[in-house]
This record gives sequence, C-alpha cells and structure tokens, in this order.
Amino acid sequence: MKAIKVTEPFKIEIVDMEMPVMEKDDDVIIRITSGGICGSDIGIYNGTNSLATYPRIIGHEFGGIVTQTGKKVTKVKAGDKVAVDPVVSCGACYACKIGRYNVCSTLEVRGVHRDGGFSEYVKVDEADVHKFHTDFEDRLLGLVEPYTIGMQINNRAAITKEDRVLIMGAGPIGICAMQVAIGRGAKVMMTDLVKERLSKAREMGASETVCITEEDLAHRIAEFTDGEGIPVVIDTVCTPASLEQSVHMVCPAGRVIVIGLKNEPSQITMAEITKKEVTMIGSRLSCNCFDQVIEAFEQGGLQPQLLKTAEFNYKEIQKAFDLIQEQPQNVLKIVVTFED
Repeated sequence: MKAIKVTEPFKIEIVDMEMPVMEKDDDVIIRITSGGICGSDIGIYNGTNSLATYPRIIGHEFGGIVTQTGKKVTKVKAGDKVAVDPVVSCGACYACKIGRYNVCSTLEVRGVHRDGGFSEYVKVDEADVHKFHTDFEDRLLGLVEPYTIGMQINNRAAITKEDRVLIMGAGPIGICAMQVAIGRGAKVMMTDLVKERLSKAREMGASETVCITEEDLAHRIAEFTDGEGIPVVIDTVCTPASLEQSVHMVCPAGRVIVIGLKNEPSQITMAEITKKEVTMIGSRLSCNCFDQVIEAFEQGGLQPQLLKTAEFNYKEIQKAFDLIQEQPQNVLKIVVTFED
C-alpha cells in the first residue's frame, strides 16, 4: 500500500508500506478515504513540531471504511464508515482513570508521536473507532477530528445559548469552535488579522468579526455585550501576548480557554485573575467528542463542507503543502483523498 511520509524537514514522499494485518481480537482495519492536513502536519514538514520524530507517516485527521475486524469487535463491522480518534493513552494514570485520557501522562498522538493515518489502510484498536450511522460523504470523514477539538473547547468552557463568546483567531480550530458554539445558541465574535478568514467566519455564522489591525477591539466588545464585557474568551492565537489580552478582556466571573502549547511565559498578575475571579481553562485535543461530532455532522448542525478549502489526491501531497505554505490566508482545511 501507499503512505505519505515526511522523511526529514521539507522532504515528503509517497512510500510503499506493508499492508496491516490482524494481530489482536480487537483490531480494526480501515481503508482510508480522506484526511485533513493540520498545522501540526505542517510543523512536522517544516521541522518546527518539537513533538515529532523522523521519519513519520503523518496525518491525525483521518477516516474511512472498515474492511476487517477482530473476532471480539462489536462496535463496527466491514463496510461501516468511521472516523478514528488519534489519541493513544495508557489507561492507568490518574487522568485516564478519571476519564480524561486526552491528557494521559504518557499521551501519544497518531501522526505525531507514532505513525498516523495518511496511508491507504490503517489498523487501530476498536476503542478508537467511531461509526457513522448514515452514508456520509467519503471525502469528509477525515474532518471529524478537527471538529472534536472545537467540541472539547466548548465542553470545557460549558458554553450555552446564554453566552457571548470571543474567539481570537479565525483559523481552522477557531472556526470549528465557532460552529459548535453557534450550534449551542451562543453569539460569537471572531477576531483575526486576515480579512479573508473573517469573511469565511461571517459566511459560517459569526455574529461579529473584527480585524484587529483596523478596529478598536475593546470598543467592539463593549458594543457586542452592552458594556458588560465578554464572558467567554477562547484563545486560538496561542501567543504569550494573546493570553495576556484574554485575561485583560474577559469580564468578571468570565472564562478564558487556552489551547496553546508554547513554553514561553506570559506576564499576567495574579490580581487580575483573582479580582475578577476568572476561570482559566486548558483544553487539549478531545475527550469522548467523536460521537458528538458525528451526530452533529449527520444532523446538519455542523457543516464540514464549509471548512474544506480544496482537496488533493494523495499523489499530489506536495501541491497541497505548497498551497498551504504559499496562500495561508486562503486556506482553512485541505482534504487529502486516498483514491487511485
């Protein structure tokens, strides 16, 4: 079978691999139909993803059709369309024992720490496979995973229809979080530096958009909240400065959701958090969100087709990466299809 492998920074190849074979009773083999290119894949390609080692079969956003199952598998059968949770956890540490496997102490992610799903076939454990219940579009099966990130953010923030939400950054994760929040009835303001992305955010339902290089964000927030201040801030920009800004802008008793993994410190005084009794919330990957997202896909509450910018056959992977590198302002999500 064919697979997409980054052998070293700036070198991506289509390679021949052995077909996966059944080894355990809970194994599931899947023919991959599609996957999404994520920022972490770009980081592996650029050599800026500190978590990855080389060579690496990339891809943690992927889905397809089950071809074979172990004799103890009951969740899925051959022919089922599925998405795969890329998180691999130990099941024994404190986080895993309380049901938060996404922050396992020995966490690994397929496509980053170990080989991923950008290949014609993959083998995974039954527990990581999540089934569609309708004949969903093959080319969109791989887009479940990015929406699980948005779902996790919303779950961690406990966003409801009563909330007004500021999402800093209108990239793919910001847009996914926005769509989930809108589906819950919240009103969402999106910010970005890139007008093309703000235009896409408006197309996908944002109540307000702010180009922060041209407008006074504090003034717009005051208008958006009738002077109350913003109750929920989701920082998808993920810089020290954006974290500081989030704490400054959130209203008393508000929530700040942080998804960044940078190790650079931010300068935030404890008084700023304490006086407003701000709830600071970390959100990483997703935890038990795949079935929620699949249900929303099937019922139309989430519309992954709007997230997709373009699609490329796996043989054109270099063209896909070139487009992302050359026109980042025009790209939300590139879908890679695995068809000959």
